[in-house]
Amino acid sequence: MAKITAAEVNKLRKATGAGMMDCKKALVEADGDFDKAIEILRKKGQKVAAKRADRDSSEGAAIAKVNDKKTEGVIISLNCETDFVAKNESFVALANELADLALGHDNKDSFLSASYNGITVEEKLTEQTGVIGEKIEIGSFEKLSAPFVGSYIHAGNKIATLVGLSAAVNGAVDAAKDVAMQAAAMNPIALNESEVDQETIDKEIEIAKDQLRQEGKPEAMLDNIAKGKLNRFFKDNTLVNQAFIKDSKQSVSQYVKSVNSDLEVTGFKRVALG
Repeated sequence: MAKITAAEVNKLRKATGAGMMDCKKALVEADGDFDKAIEILRKKGQKVAAKRADRDSSEGAAIAKVNDKKTEGVIISLNCETDFVAKNESFVALANELADLALGHDNKDSFLSASYNGITVEEKLTEQTGVIGEKIEIGSFEKLSAPFVGSYIHAGNKIATLVGLSAAVNGAVDAAKDVAMQAAAMNPIALNESEVDQETIDKEIEIAKDQLRQEGKPEAMLDNIAKGKLNRFFKDNTLVNQAFIKDSKQSVSQYVKSVNSDLEVTGFKRVALG
């Protein structure tokens, strides 16, 4: 049997993130073979992942990243089972590393197949499932491109947002952050009224009509009054029409135009956990 040194155990721990005892056991089982020990730990992760496949992984860390040119951003959520793990520094560090890697990929499948320290992202998640003992997976993957992209991550990494602006003008950095904070706080369902799906519109009109009928309003008046209520719904639930949280006297669209008269919000992405 090969003698296992503390330095070898520490090297394996750094490479995999596994606990000291797990690393020592893997090295003993592998008779000191470092690569074989890594494989043993990965197989352990696969076994744990299989056992926990049906577990709910609604906790985790939502991370937003923007490229150096400020023209593209990504949000990923690294999901786990408990808030205790979600707050762990190593877990959050891994989420940030993976988000940096995600910037170079256009979709979740491409990202999961990407190389991370010699293994794929998907294999790394399986490995971490074995290390942590909880189901670990990528939940959300959202990309956004625009002439200028800004981001915001709410305290605790529970909500992350991206906002696209129509130009990289003076003040774009603050404007994008302000609007990204707005999206995080107010959870709009769409950018503007034209992007609200027809099913939602039909549902809101029907709800409004039912309320009006209960109030005793004549049937002939329902359509016009319901349209007014729908406009109120758009104002409350679409990002550019919402009252700006830092100054409720103006809408988000009006705030952005106060930064630059030609500036517009072109899109947003929002990911929330828990």
